[in-house]
Amino acid sequence: MQRAVLIMFLAMSLIPAGDSAGKLLTSSYATAPIFVAWSRFLVGTLLILPFVPRSAWTLLRDWRIWLRAGVLACGISSIQMALQVEELATVFAAFFIGPLISYVLAVIFLREPVTRMRSALIIMGFIGVLIVVRPGMGASTGVLWAMTAGTCYGIFLTMSRWLGGLGTPLALTFTQLVIAALLLLPFGLANMPAFSPAVAVLTTTSALCSMLGNLLLLYA
Repeated sequence: MQRAVLIMFLAMSLIPAGDSAGKLLTSSYATAPIFVAWSRFLVGTLLILPFVPRSAWTLLRDWRIWLRAGVLACGISSIQMALQVEELATVFAAFFIGPLISYVLAVIFLREPVTRMRSALIIMGFIGVLIVVRPGMGASTGVLWAMTAGTCYGIFLTMSRWLGGLGTPLALTFTQLVIAALLLLPFGLANMPAFSPAVAVLTTTSALCSMLGNLLLLYA
């Protein structure tokens, strides 16, 4: 349990780091959010490809693997849209509706146990989301995008737990990266930014942190 908590801590530190690089791309270098999302999956695929076992390719025949990757692609695209127009702290506060959704779905569909401690922590986190989002008081477009991203991510986490027995964390990470890159390919190519060393570094940093964070989540 303690090891899983440590892995989750590292994962949830890397993912915001990747999104911070993405925010710099959209706010300082006029990069389209959809390109940031697509490049994250594409570069992540290229980085992880040399380490992927052959068995990972057979997972691409499973429609559930495609659905899971599609949900992730939607979530990453949504959070990049949110980061373009909203402060990072606000986006992640709204984004963390994801654990609540994942917890509920896991109880309903995966029959995971309900405990007082888990429920209390989830409720405390959700109260934090409500404080930031302030429903009924004119939530901004950025916050709505962030909540959409959190919803998608909660579904994605539950599906990752559901499909965890199909392959290794490395294999599952590869499938989500390559499928999402294919799904977003037309949008990414249509929104290519002007190349510069800074754009290249930030794009690589965004992809690397996101890939490592999601890989650690699967191990957890």
